[in-house]
Amino acid sequence: MKGTRPSPVLRKAVRAGAAAAIGAAIAAPLLRRRARIPAAVTTAACAAGPLGLAVLYPRSRKRDVGIYALQMWAFTMVHELPYDDPDRLRARLRVRYPIRADRAIGLGRLPNVRLQRGLARLPGVGRLDRFLTWVHWLWFIEPYAALVFILLRHPGEFPRAARRLAAVFDAGCAVYFLVPTAPPWWASEQGYTGAEEVRRIMEEVGVETWKSAWPAMYGALGGNPWAAMPSLHFATSVCAATSLADTGRAPAAAGWAYALTLGFALVYLGEHYVTDLAAGGALVVAARRAESLGEPAVEAVNRRLQGLERLANG
Repeated sequence: MKGTRPSPVLRKAVRAGAAAAIGAAIAAPLLRRRARIPAAVTTAACAAGPLGLAVLYPRSRKRDVGIYALQMWAFTMVHELPYDDPDRLRARLRVRYPIRADRAIGLGRLPNVRLQRGLARLPGVGRLDRFLTWVHWLWFIEPYAALVFILLRHPGEFPRAARRLAAVFDAGCAVYFLVPTAPPWWASEQGYTGAEEVRRIMEEVGVETWKSAWPAMYGALGGNPWAAMPSLHFATSVCAATSLADTGRAPAAAGWAYALTLGFALVYLGEHYVTDLAAGGALVVAARRAESLGEPAVEAVNRRLQGLERLANG
């Protein structure tokens, strides 16, 4: 009957299931190699974590932040899965198509090489290298700092901004599985770019800055070197900029200034092709246009989760 409180047994069962989903989301990716957990099972476990947290606790800012933290944990773990078997992934690796596309964009030469050789003649280029490398490293903070700003100053915009950024991450991750693509620095190291050597300037600056600590630092963050197309560095910074633009001119200016500087840095540092950036920008456009189409599905899922949340906390 309407208004009847759920039985204690049902309440405990729902709470136990939600807690188990969160535990599996954290444990499965960490144990996947040792326990030989299939990639599909690991992915499903990671995806269930945010849903479990949404059921276990009533809506609050802390819960919203926790859900997004689990979402990013899921992305970080899942995007590494293809590289668990490097030989199998190498057999599917695409290397040449972005080289051809970027040479067309660069009128016969790779834009990476044009920038690196052109700017090498400037005085103080070492300071430029360090500045642009730090712009790149700050990407590990910037999209989330944008979300924190929106959460604190414009909380009504936070759910939409968080869903949009999560959608960009997840769609990009799907492409990493389907079309593994090598970045320009790797293609150059393997001889695919011929006489056009693409330096990996970020690594040069990293060794200079962090000395013996650099290999461990890079190893902790570089889980899949063949996750290059699209550039989620650029896509997520552009996504953050568009969400900041919904809150005012000053945040929009800050967001776009960072995104465009990062885009330049990614090409100059040898991390991405221009083609990767274009695909990342297109991904953001697609995510924004898909919002209205996906709204009914999102609302339906939310209603189901809210029903389970009422059971769990009733």
